[in-house]
Amino acid sequence: MIDTLIFDFGDVFINLDKQGAMLNALNLFEIDTFEDDMINTNILYEIGKISTEEFINFYASKFSHLDENQIIDAWNYILKDFPKYRLEFIQQLSKEQRYKLILLSNTNDMHIDFIKTNISFYEDFKSCFDQFYLSQEIQLRKPNRDIFDFVLESNNLKPESCFFVDDTKENTDTAKSLGIKVWNIDETKEDVINLFNLNNTLF
Repeated sequence: MIDTLIFDFGDVFINLDKQGAMLNALNLFEIDTFEDDMINTNILYEIGKISTEEFINFYASKFSHLDENQIIDAWNYILKDFPKYRLEFIQQLSKEQRYKLILLSNTNDMHIDFIKTNISFYEDFKSCFDQFYLSQEIQLRKPNRDIFDFVLESNNLKPESCFFVDDTKENTDTAKSLGIKVWNIDETKEDVINLFNLNNTLF
C-alpha cells in the first residue's frame, strides 16, 4: 500500500521553460552549445559545492561582456508561473493526512530566492510537506541513487510504499530501479492534480 508521495517541483508544480532558457542563454553567451566547464559549474552549484557568488563570478569571468544582473536573469529565465490550483491540490492532500508528503527537487538558492519573491504563496506551499528536500541544501541530486537512498533512510520508508512524480525519465528510472512506484509525468499534456485519476490502478 502506498503511504508516501514524493514530488518533484519544476514542471510538476511550477511551470518551466527549459528549451526557452537554453536558447536564451546560448544567445546571451554568444555560443552554440554549453561547454563542459559550464555544465560542471551548474551541477556544483545545484549540489551546494559552490556559492552563488562563486557561480556568478565563474560566468562573469567567462563572459566578460555580461554583468551580474544579466547572468542572474539568464539563470532564472527557466522559471515561469505556478498555477494556484496546484497549490490547492497539495493543500487538500496535506489536510487529508492520508499520505506522507515529500518534495524532492534539484534546485538552488537563486531559483528559490526568485520563487520566494515572485510566488506569493511559496511558504504556504512548503508548509504542506512533511519533508522539503532541495538538492543544494542536502548536497545530493537526481538522478543519482544516493539521493533516493537518503530520502528512504531518513524517513524510514519502504520503496514499495512510495510513489514518486517527476518529469525527467532519468529520475523516475532510478527510483523505479529501487522499487519505488513512479509517474514520469508529461508536463505537455498531463497535470499533477490528476495524479489519482491517471494512476488509479496503484491507489
